Order: sequence, then C-alpha cells, then structure tokens
Amino acid sequence: MTQDRENPSPLDPSIAHPARVYDYILGATTHSAAAGAAGRAMREVWPSLPLSMRQNRAFMHRAVTHLAHAEGIRQYLDIGTGIPTRPSLHEVAQGIAPESRVVYVDNDPTVLTHARPLLRGGAQGGTSFLRADLRDPAGIIASPEVRATLDLSRPTALSVIAVVPFLKDADDPYGTVRRLVDALPSGSFLALTTATGDSAPRQMTAVAQEYARRGMTLRLRSYERTCAFFAGLDLLDPGVVLVHHWRPGDAQRDVPDHGVAMYGGVARKP
Repeated sequence: MTQDRENPSPLDPSIAHPARVYDYILGATTHSAAAGAAGRAMREVWPSLPLSMRQNRAFMHRAVTHLAHAEGIRQYLDIGTGIPTRPSLHEVAQGIAPESRVVYVDNDPTVLTHARPLLRGGAQGGTSFLRADLRDPAGIIASPEVRATLDLSRPTALSVIAVVPFLKDADDPYGTVRRLVDALPSGSFLALTTATGDSAPRQMTAVAQEYARRGMTLRLRSYERTCAFFAGLDLLDPGVVLVHHWRPGDAQRDVPDHGVAMYGGVARKP
C-alpha cells in the first residue's frame, strides 16, 4: 500500500484509509469518523458493497482451507492484511495444521494494534506482523520478520487479497506481484483478488469516484487484466472468476453476480 496523496498516511485519523474503510463496510464498530463517513457514502452509491466485501473474505477462507488441506501449504505471506476480521488467515490455516506459520504485512499501524493479541510463536506454528509497503517487495522478502518466521526455500502461499485495487498504474502492480512470486520457490501459490467493474459497471464506477473524492485510489480491472496477474502460473480450477464462484459453498448458492465486484483466483508456481 502506498502513503502518498492518493493513498494518505495511515497515521492521520482525519483522513479515510482503505483498510479502515474496508473494515467499516465489513461491519466494524470501532472506526475513525473519516472511515465511517467514507464507508456510508460508498454504501449509499452501491448498497451491495458490503455483500461484495463479505464474499471477498469468504473467498480467502476457502482458498486458505484448500491450500492447507489439499495442497499441504504450511507457510503464508499475507500482504495488505487489513484490520483483523475473524476468522483471520492464520486461524483458518492453523485450525487445519497447527504448525502453519504466517506473516501479516500492512502499512497501517492500526492493523498492528488490532493484530498484536493474535501474534504468537512456538513449535506449533507462529504468526508475526511486518509494517511495510507493498511497493517494496524486495524489502518485504528481506525483512527480519519474514526471514525469522518463514523458510522461503519451502513452498509458501502469497496472499494478496483486495489490495492491488489501491495501487495506481504508475506503481507497477503487475511487476510488484511478479517480484514477490519470483522470490518464492516452485510449488508456491498466489491467491489474489481485485476489484472489477465488469459485473456492476455503473455502481462500481460510482464507488471508485467516491474513493477518488476522498483522496484514495481504487482501480477497477477487467477479467483480462485480472488474469494478467497470474501470467506464467498454473491456475487452479475454476480459474479467475467472481469470488463467489471460486469453489462455492452453500452460502454462495444464491449470491447474484451483480452483487459481487471482485475477481479472484489461486495459482501454483511451476
């Protein structure tokens, strides 16, 4: 995540920040006035926004469940963590394999404040937090937190959930994700979601405009541009889809496509 004029400093509570707006729309009761105002405005222009965000979280739960259970992944690098919403990624992974190890990465110090009670270590897995900028993949990979918690010679799942929409084109989002994937060994996985206007173009254009009015970036990407994040990787079935169509459960059965504006996919590094 960036800390420029379009992605304001998370240290200033008077300015809305994407992680805090996301948390508010998911139903948080503790939030800044700026985040609450932004979230209410976005819900007004598209009442289905909370549904879309909840389905995005549910995608993460199903993806991590699959990676832990079926693929045997025991290491996770989660970038753009956001304020913890239970169950968090480590709770899903460690609920299946207690030895799983997770590094959470975000640039908002509020995330650490909320995440600190969740951080733990020991023989049966571990969880740590790194405050860092997504645009600095080399710094993330080289950080003491990552090096102490993960063994990057072993397959690792890179989780980039609902964070690349907040990168401007000038931030080179595709190159950024590629550099992170390149640092991981064969057999690693990328799980990624991003916002789209394909399923609800008028509504999501209005949401993106609301973000812009409040000094934040929200880039909407087409199906083709979302697929580009997975170039050179082996997509798991069903490929890149609206997130509620990725290996859906009963809770996704009646979710309408026009109520979800997030594409997602999971892919293996050859």
